[in-house]
Amino acid sequence: MNEILSSLHQRKSVRVYTGEPVSPAAKRAILEAACAAPTAGNQQLYTILDITDQALKDRLAETCDHQPFIARAELVLIFCADCQKWYDAFAAGGCAPRKPGAGDLLLAFSDANIAAQNAVTAAESLGLGSCYIGDILEQCETHRALLNLPEYVVPAAMLVIGYPTQQQKERRKPERCPLESIVHENGYHRMDGGELEAMLSHNAGHRSYQAWLEAFCARKYNSDFSREMTRSAEVYLRTFLEGRED
Repeated sequence: MNEILSSLHQRKSVRVYTGEPVSPAAKRAILEAACAAPTAGNQQLYTILDITDQALKDRLAETCDHQPFIARAELVLIFCADCQKWYDAFAAGGCAPRKPGAGDLLLAFSDANIAAQNAVTAAESLGLGSCYIGDILEQCETHRALLNLPEYVVPAAMLVIGYPTQQQKERRKPERCPLESIVHENGYHRMDGGELEAMLSHNAGHRSYQAWLEAFCARKYNSDFSREMTRSAEVYLRTFLEGRED
């Protein structure tokens, strides 16, 4: 296994940091790697918010499901799906553009998340740990105001980055599902209950599969934060749906 593949397999989320500063050179290398990511039509349909104000980090730690480690991270980067800048450029250039729609938003989300993953890989290569914060999609009204987000900009992902503690380095990476369950040849195969249990049962540990599944559903899928994320995503999406031209 080469160095890049080894890094990809070893990487895990890091939520505890040493507090060691990230040098300006390392930070720039991470951001440059993000901006070198594949992008639809070379449009770079994202904007990266570099959160350096400690008071803003503290606030995000609360608004993103009360996670204090966010405030302690050396780097906090928010990758926004940005359909605003090209729309504004087209309008300023007299191109008479249509309003951005749902397809534009999904494409921008793809661009933003690819750029974020490049940043993750770059950080890992520099000995830095990272963690995705999906909760940035919650509380859309609050985050729109807090981050000064215009109409056609949506926070797609947030990354917190810092040097991992020794405990975090040694922590075991959670096991992934068997490749045969994830890779379907030539078309989607909808799995039955037995196949799904075979795919997911490694997560159950000492509990029965049914007990683990019910607890996980309650903690993640049916949770208040998951419902709020769905509500916020629908609010964001409504902007793009209502603005479309049929």
